[in-house]
Amino acid sequence: MSLIGRRVTVLGAGIAGLAAARALAMRGAEVTVLEQAEAIGEVGAGIQISPNGAVVLKALGLGAALEASSLRAQAVELRDGYSGRIVTRLEVAKLRPEQGYHFVHRADLIEILRQGADAAGVEVRLSSRAASVDLSGARPRLVLAGGVQDADLLIGADGLHSVVRAALLGSEAPFFTQQVAWRALVPGDGGPDVAEVHMGAGRHLVSYPLRGGALRNIVAVEERRSWVEESWSLREGPAALRAAFADFSPKVRGWLSRADEVWLWGLFRHEVARVWAAALPEGGAAILGDAAHPTLPFLAQGASMGLEDAWVLAASLAGTDTVGAGLAAYQAARMARCQRIVAAAGRNAKAYHLGGVSRAVAHLGLRLGGLVVPGLALSQFDWIYGFDVTGKDG
Repeated sequence: MSLIGRRVTVLGAGIAGLAAARALAMRGAEVTVLEQAEAIGEVGAGIQISPNGAVVLKALGLGAALEASSLRAQAVELRDGYSGRIVTRLEVAKLRPEQGYHFVHRADLIEILRQGADAAGVEVRLSSRAASVDLSGARPRLVLAGGVQDADLLIGADGLHSVVRAALLGSEAPFFTQQVAWRALVPGDGGPDVAEVHMGAGRHLVSYPLRGGALRNIVAVEERRSWVEESWSLREGPAALRAAFADFSPKVRGWLSRADEVWLWGLFRHEVARVWAAALPEGGAAILGDAAHPTLPFLAQGASMGLEDAWVLAASLAGTDTVGAGLAAYQAARMARCQRIVAAAGRNAKAYHLGGVSRAVAHLGLRLGGLVVPGLALSQFDWIYGFDVTGKDG
């Protein structure tokens, strides 16, 4: 099916939305992105782009920009949170030199994608919030503050509270995972280009450098039963974060002593959507990224999954005869893989938070495995990181 001249509206100017916009525009679609924020600015903190996400950026012609704006990880270290001792080290640069594991500030990646979308002819409209979506007619209809707008094809990249998902699936209630996360950026300390995971009973902390080492990204997770608002904009003073990790190693406490601005959010889950798309008589609608498969942040796959979605959606629409066939092919290609990744991220959370004898046994196994078969732990995730939706696996 030719996408030349087809009008596409994308809700959300995040990573998945802008990537989908460029991918569709490169195939000839006339794409408009509606973003509810007043500006696309310095938002968020650090994210990791694993090789399966990096290959999509490369295929979109943005690989060089990613390399220029990110740091390539040398290794991932799993550490005992209390002593700081390395449990095992995954030598990603040595064992997988052909693959790129990138640390990048979310704002920098958004800017790369925004410029890429602009170069492809995408129009981005800010301050454009969709209150609801109607899929009962011949074409998708959006209810905006300024009136009603129809689209030939509507792409919902509008996150956890997606109005497109709601139109496809009806009202759904997310569930609290009994975990909260803090995020902060602190001044860089000249450390190596390594992601460190410091593990303790019921909590863990991940940290890695950003922007040439000028900054250090911190994400810290704690299990708790109390409900916390599902939001990226809830501030909390650094004292609570420091108290939660007061018995961790001096290195961790040193990082947290430099944290001035801290954000807190509750980790909620929606199930992976059972329906990702709908074909209408004169158009269709689809969801991608967090709107389709919100995941816990324990495999660093949120952004890369969204990039994969964007590529597969555009390729499926361009490679089939009708909108309906393209949307069906997109859902078929993505659902099982995303379900598997979301489940694996949940298991990682439990592994990071072990305590007592279980913790000691698991750490011993990781240490011995790293000594006997250095690449074994990393190879367990080849099905994630080695997957290429733009080539042989797409």
